Amino acid sequence: MSTRPHPDLLESGKIASRVRTEIAKQAKPGVSVLRLCHTAESKILEYGATGLAFPCNISINEEAAHYTSPQGDSRVLPDKGLVKIDLGAHVNGHLSDTAVTVDMDGSYSDFVTAAQNALSAAIELVEPGIGLGQIGAAIERAIKKEGLKPVYQLSGHQMKPWILHAGKSVPNVETHGTGVMKAGEVYAIEPFSTDGNGSIRAGEEVYIFSNVSRIKPKMDRLARQLRNTLRKRFRSLPFASRWIRMNDEIHAAFGRLLQAGVIRGYPVLIEGKDGMVAQWEHTVFVSEDGGVVTTQI
Repeated sequence: MSTRPHPDLLESGKIASRVRTEIAKQAKPGVSVLRLCHTAESKILEYGATGLAFPCNISINEEAAHYTSPQGDSRVLPDKGLVKIDLGAHVNGHLSDTAVTVDMDGSYSDFVTAAQNALSAAIELVEPGIGLGQIGAAIERAIKKEGLKPVYQLSGHQMKPWILHAGKSVPNVETHGTGVMKAGEVYAIEPFSTDGNGSIRAGEEVYIFSNVSRIKPKMDRLARQLRNTLRKRFRSLPFASRWIRMNDEIHAAFGRLLQAGVIRGYPVLIEGKDGMVAQWEHTVFVSEDGGVVTTQI
C-alpha cells in the first residue's frame, strides 16, 4: 500500500473542503434545507468531482446524522440551534468525507469547541501503529473537558476506493482491542459532542439508501430494471431518494427492493435523550510521518 496519498484522494478532499466552507457560510436562519443540499451537491460536481460520496446531510439539533432532504422538502434552518453539514466527493472512486457544525446564534459554542478540539486531538495522534482506541480516548477527553459527552454509538470509519465504510472504525470513546492504523490507510474521523447520554436511536424518516450487492432474490421486471439502474448509477455508494424520479410504479418497485433487502435504508439518527449534537469531521490519510488531512484547504 502506498504511503503517499493518491492525487485523486487529495483532489476529492480539496473539493469537499471548499464546498463545506461555502455551504457553512450560507447556513442562515430561514434558509431552505433542500436548497442547501442541492447547492452543495451541484458545487461538488461543478468543482470537478467525478461524483458524490453520499448525499449532503444537514442534520439539526438532536439529529446526529443522516438527514438529507426528500423531494419537495419544506424544512428551513432554525433561528437558534446546531446545524451539522456533512458532505463528501469522489474523484474516480477516491472518497472524501467532511463535516462542520454551524451554531446559528452563538448559544452552543461549547458544543462546537468540544467537537473541534476532539478532532484536532485525534489528528495529532494519527500515525502508523496507533491504536484506534487511543484515538477514541483522545476524543473522549477533549469533549469531556468542555463538560459534554461524546456520542459513543457513532464512530469514524476507514475508507477505500468506492467503499465509504471499509471495515475499521474510529471510536469516539476509549476502547480496547479495536485494531491499529496502518500506513496508507484512509479514515474519516468524526467526533460528536452532546449534552445527552451519548446513545443513538433510529428515527422514522429514511431518505438515504445504498445497494446491497450480495442479495439476489427473484424480482419482477420493473424491480429488476430499477435495481440494475441503481447499481449502475451509484455502485456501492449511498444515494438520496430525491435523486430518483419517482412515479407510482417506480415508488412501488423501490419499496419491493427495500423489502427484499436489495437496497437498505439509513434512518435519521437521533441522540438517545434528545440532546443537542455537534459534529466536526475530516478525512485523514495515514502517512509514515503522521496524518495528512485531505479535507483542509
